[in-house]
Amino acid sequence: MSEIRKTALAAKAAQRALSQATEEEKNRALYMISDAIEDSREKILSANAEDVRAARESGMSESLIDRLSLNEKRIHDMAQGVREVAELDDPTGKILEEIRRPNGLLIKKVSCPIGVIGIIYEARPNVTAEAASLTLKSGNAVVLRGSASALKSNIALTEVMRDALNKSSISPDVIALVRDVSHEGAKELMTMNDALDLLIPRGGAGLINRVVKESTVPVIRTGVGNCHVYIDSTADKNTAIELTVNSKTGRPSTCNAAETLLISKDYPDITGVLSALTNAGVTLHGCSKTCEIYPDALPATEEDYEKEYLCLEMCVKIVSGIDEAIEHISRYGTGHTELIITSSDENAERFMNEVDAASVNFNASTRFTDGGQFGFGAEMGISTQKLHARGPIGLKELTIYKYKVYGSGQVRK
Repeated sequence: MSEIRKTALAAKAAQRALSQATEEEKNRALYMISDAIEDSREKILSANAEDVRAARESGMSESLIDRLSLNEKRIHDMAQGVREVAELDDPTGKILEEIRRPNGLLIKKVSCPIGVIGIIYEARPNVTAEAASLTLKSGNAVVLRGSASALKSNIALTEVMRDALNKSSISPDVIALVRDVSHEGAKELMTMNDALDLLIPRGGAGLINRVVKESTVPVIRTGVGNCHVYIDSTADKNTAIELTVNSKTGRPSTCNAAETLLISKDYPDITGVLSALTNAGVTLHGCSKTCEIYPDALPATEEDYEKEYLCLEMCVKIVSGIDEAIEHISRYGTGHTELIITSSDENAERFMNEVDAASVNFNASTRFTDGGQFGFGAEMGISTQKLHARGPIGLKELTIYKYKVYGSGQVRK
C-alpha cells in the first residue's frame, strides 16, 4: 500500500470519530492550533525562507513568490483566522427542514460533514492552515497536497497543527499532508474514491483544469479569476479611481484582483483613471481606442482579454456602454467576480442581474470576494461552478445533509 493511500485511509478512520465530536471539543482543538502557530512562528518562518530561497533560484515569478512568502504578520493573520473559525457556529447537526407526513412519519433534513476532503493547491502555505481549520470545524478530515515549492513550509505547519491535536481529544490524523508532490502522486489522490469524498483544486488554470479532467473523485472547481471592472458613464470620478486601483493593486497575485478594465466611451475622465493606474505601477494593455486616448498603453491582443495576469498588468477596453460591457464579460469572464462602478441604480441592478458570476459587485472592490471578508472566517477557495457551492467556500459549503426518518412501525403499502 502506498504512503498516500495509508495517509488517506488514516484520515478516513479519524474522520468517523471527529464527526461525533462536540462543538466544544472542536473549538478547543482549534484554539490550541492557533496558539501553536503563533508560538512556532520561528520554525515556520525558517522553513518558509528555505522555500522562498529555492523558488528565487529556480526563477519563479515575483507574483508567485509573493503567494509563497510568509512573514510575522501573515503568520499572525493565519493564527487569527483559525481563532475566527473557532468562534463561528458549528454548521453540522442543524435541522434544515422538518416534514410531518400524513402516515405519521417525521422526516428531518439535517446538516452533516461531507467526510474526507482532499485539497490540491499551489504556492500558498496559508491555505494549509485555512483548509485544516475549516475542515476540522465542519467535522471533515483533510488530506493536503501542496506544491513542491512550498513543501518545507507545509511540512512545518502540518507538524505544528498535528502536535497541537496530540494534546487534544481529536486525532491528529484528521489533518494529513501528502509529501509526494509528483504528478503521479497527485494522480493517485485524484482517483482515490474509496478514501476521499471530495477534491478541491486551488491554484492556477493549469492545475484546476487538470484536476477537473483527470479526477474520478467529485470536484468543486475553484476560481481562475479573470475579474472585470466596468466604469459606467455616470460613475463618480473619485470612486472610479479608488475602486479600480484597489481592485487591481490591493494584492495583484490573488484571484480576486481585477484583470480587465472596461470603460464607457461616455465616461468623462478616462485618462484620469488610466493615469492613476500607471502611477500605481500598472502596465496597461489597451484596445485601439484606448491607445489613441492614452498612448502609454501597449496594444492589447486577444490573449490579453483572456489572461489572468496575477501581477501589475491590466487590459483596458473602451466600450459603447453597459450592453457591450456585459457582452464582453459573458465572453471572457471566468465566473469569479465582476464589478460595476456607477451612480445609476438602474444600471447597477441590470448589471448585477445579467452578469453571471459567483460575486457581482456594485461600487465595492473586487477584493472583497474572500471568505474572511464575507464573515466566513476563512475559505477553501472561491468556487466558480454552480453545483453545491458557489463563491467563497466556507463552513456551510463543507457540509452536506442526511434525512433522518422517525417512524412508529409504518410499512409502505
